[in-house]
Amino acid sequence: MGEFSGFGPDTIKFLAGLGKNNTKAWFDENRSAYDDHYVTPAKDFVEAATNPLRKIAPDICAEPRINGSIFRVNRDIRFSADKTPYKDHIDIWFWEGPRKGAVSSFFFRLTATDLIIGAGAHRLDKDRLAAWRQAVVAPETGNKIQKIIEALEKKGHSASGIHYSKLPRGFTANNPAQGALLRHNALWVSREQSHPAETGSVALIDFCMNYWTDVAPLHRWLTDTLSA
Repeated sequence: MGEFSGFGPDTIKFLAGLGKNNTKAWFDENRSAYDDHYVTPAKDFVEAATNPLRKIAPDICAEPRINGSIFRVNRDIRFSADKTPYKDHIDIWFWEGPRKGAVSSFFFRLTATDLIIGAGAHRLDKDRLAAWRQAVVAPETGNKIQKIIEALEKKGHSASGIHYSKLPRGFTANNPAQGALLRHNALWVSREQSHPAETGSVALIDFCMNYWTDVAPLHRWLTDTLSA
């Protein structure tokens, strides 16, 4: 693998083309572009981001390969009404612990027009949802996550993940912030924007790290509190 030099115009061109021509025939005709401008820079990005991320999360896992830190371009269409075979974006993530059971991650998505970066948990399974609710109402862990979210909001970050319209059965809230957290079934923060100027250069690593450093306390709380 080479040194990361950004996701350049050829990557953006490939993603835009895939979005407009989402067929196996087009993909097969452009497989070399996929290898050169999708897979290669994605691997280089993972390699370049690993050490900076380990400064804020020492146990972070990073695997510069497809089905490691880089998600497959193929969509799972078995149970979907949308039968287009490919994702028209690059998805990358970094996690702690076993890959399959990771609670939280630092994530990155590049589309033909936008960049999305963030951290957190997009879904809590049944057991982790139960643990989440208990942690929210426990004085120490509950106060800590409220303070983390309050600090993030002061920096302009918004937490996502509210799913339920009512409090879960058997729970009462001591304050509005706790009540909102009890209605979550996930918790993450993210930023979505058009491509920053740094997209096509190595400066994209620092751009992402500035954001990930800000939101690292959320990842830390989720991982430490819900991994057991």
